[in-house]
Amino acid sequence: MLKTRILTAIVILPLFLSALFFLQDIFWAIVLLSLTVIGSREWSRLAGFSVRNTIIFMLLTTFVGGELLFQMSESLKINVYSSDLIWVYIVSAAFWIISVPPYLKQLYTIKNPLLLMLTGWMLLLPTCLALYQLRAISPELLLGFMATIWISDTAAYFTGRSLGKRKLASQISPNKTWEGVFGALIAVFIYGLAWDFWFIEESLAAKLIPLLLLMAILGIIGDLYESLMKRQAGVKDSGNILPGHGGILDRIDALTSSLPFAILALLIFYSPAL
Repeated sequence: MLKTRILTAIVILPLFLSALFFLQDIFWAIVLLSLTVIGSREWSRLAGFSVRNTIIFMLLTTFVGGELLFQMSESLKINVYSSDLIWVYIVSAAFWIISVPPYLKQLYTIKNPLLLMLTGWMLLLPTCLALYQLRAISPELLLGFMATIWISDTAAYFTGRSLGKRKLASQISPNKTWEGVFGALIAVFIYGLAWDFWFIEESLAAKLIPLLLLMAILGIIGDLYESLMKRQAGVKDSGNILPGHGGILDRIDALTSSLPFAILALLIFYSPAL
């Protein structure tokens, strides 16, 4: 399994970096929309949709996602810090900060198909738009934000494995521990300090570390949320498109909760004038 994961990462990482830095905007949008639609198929599986509802959800995701990306692309031609679609990020932040923690605590099971579709869009569409807008602002900045989650996940895994005793959410993900959370936050804090040295503009650097720490916390919430959905669905992975890694949702679970928040904070606290 480990060998398969490593081989998949060796193949996927160069492809992702090439797309991030060299693809034209239109092709980047196509890649993001394609991944979003694949994610909608995986969400349909976790939600237990019928074949009919799965097709409807995937078609609507394609249409709504495509329309939002088109609106975003038009806005970014004028200003990459455009806040025309900031409402999407606000709704996403409210979902993850206000709605999800009680859901994780009470272990609710949602059965209404319409509500499950809306929930799926809460995960997928803001993430898609955040990936598009952050790349338009700076591919390096997007990569830096994504690295925050990768560092957090890695530190949480190794800290929890070596020092973990107190379970974080035993009914959702038995392997996650509070020691892993603290290890993740310490690693992200150190990463933020290192990143700070590379920022010239103090207005962004001063807010960087708190933002990265909040991203790490939200990433853990996003990870737990998908773990709960998989547990309720009785599956180990959301899909099998990535050998050794599972599905698209398995790879972006922490990003769905953190990236929309990152671009929201950027638009509110750091949006230079034209």
